[in-house]
Amino acid sequence: MHPDGPSPHTTAVVLAGGTGQRVGLSIPKQLIKVAGKAVIEHTLAIFEEAEDIDDVLVMMAPGYARDVEKIVAKGGLTKVTRVVEGGATRNETTRRAIEVLGEGLAEGEDRNVLFHDAVRPLLSRRVISDCVAALDRYRAVDVAIPSADTIIVTRTHGEDGEFITDVPDRSRLRRGQTPQAFRLSTIRRAYEIAAEDPNFQATDDCSVVLKYLPDVPIHVVSGDEFNMKVTQPVDVFIADKLFQLASTAAPAQSDEDAYREQLTGRTVVVFGGSYGIGKDIADLAERYGAAVYALGRSTTGTHVEKQEDVSDALERAYAETGRIDFVVNTAGVLRIGKLAETDDAAIEEALKVNYLAPVRIARAAHKYLAESGGQLLLYTSSSYTRGRAEYSLYSSTKAAMVNLTQALADEWAGDGIRVNCVNPERTATPMRTKAFGEEPAGTLLSSEAVARTSLDVLLSPMTGHVIDVRQQDPTADASQAGSFERALAAALDVQVDGEVA
Repeated sequence: MHPDGPSPHTTAVVLAGGTGQRVGLSIPKQLIKVAGKAVIEHTLAIFEEAEDIDDVLVMMAPGYARDVEKIVAKGGLTKVTRVVEGGATRNETTRRAIEVLGEGLAEGEDRNVLFHDAVRPLLSRRVISDCVAALDRYRAVDVAIPSADTIIVTRTHGEDGEFITDVPDRSRLRRGQTPQAFRLSTIRRAYEIAAEDPNFQATDDCSVVLKYLPDVPIHVVSGDEFNMKVTQPVDVFIADKLFQLASTAAPAQSDEDAYREQLTGRTVVVFGGSYGIGKDIADLAERYGAAVYALGRSTTGTHVEKQEDVSDALERAYAETGRIDFVVNTAGVLRIGKLAETDDAAIEEALKVNYLAPVRIARAAHKYLAESGGQLLLYTSSSYTRGRAEYSLYSSTKAAMVNLTQALADEWAGDGIRVNCVNPERTATPMRTKAFGEEPAGTLLSSEAVARTSLDVLLSPMTGHVIDVRQQDPTADASQAGSFERALAAALDVQVDGEVA
């Protein structure tokens, strides 16, 4: 079972040969946009960030290689070394990939290879790591999950239709996913033998090894339900919603000196900086050497709902420092009550502060952030996933912040501007205390913790992400699937999380 020593090099082969016919489109389904980006861009970004992957080879549908090359260049996906046109079938595409991977290898040299469907853009890093780790012991690895449905075997009887002939034991049935991982020498040998079979056909690569190298055990790694394949029209909608619910962890800086190194000489403008999360962000950034402009109604007389106040604040910061690197908006209002009983003034205030203000801040900040290659940071709450009774204004404006983030991240990518959105759990802020009164100690996040994560986001290369900030749970799964599960749980929470002050 043990290979002759682990291969130090691992290549991910992204199979993108689909045409999109089942989705009803004239372009390949891997170029469909989901959550503001092409499906294949999400997939490539996963491998770009995976520490276990050394490089990426893309096998693209004929005629569309240039489209992927543009995506790679625009996204700065440095691990993608080649984009090659695939074949007419899945097996032919794999065969071509094997040939490309073999080029330049010395005799006896081997490597790991992971074949992954481009239209599975929700792959977790945990699955990638498990596949690569399994290749230290096995030459072939598949990814699968238990079948939640009963599987039946049928036979067609003429015009009478289908009839059940067998109901297999569900406990032994699994639904196959990708990646499928191999030592290159193993999958190459399987295809060499298959080429001698005039009746060769297979729907995936593990079945080729199973049939033509029966003595090679195929280890099964546990997949996850979120690793879905976008093949039907409804899948596009589901994937888009899952991406909206997904939260991402921001990479923390190594130590205090790292914060100082990256923030010294930078200019940070914080709207809503009078108290709460905004003030804590301003204090932290200033402590690490940034020039900080903390703006608020009660301290500087800055009203975020007034365009002239926003423009004047940004102009002043730029005039005094010659740059604006980060613009943060934590300003917000929380009005609880039934919409039919809410007066026009309260409705107008909620819309102006929670929606129009971020839009105006974004528009006014664009030219400064384009010059510095900076970032706009917005805030939402878990209420964006589900409108709740008596929170209609708050929930709907917070949902708008997520959509605004994702739209601007895509729209401004060419300008070098990053846009992200922080989603804090219930946080101890003056605004929350005003709405809910004093709450039990230990049940709320501190605004300092949210501020620290916000700094991590500002200093990261991330864009278009919703960053979840929750109290530490030592049992929580740090994988992408774990964040989806937490987001779904939050979506069903009956309380409003993460009000921002």
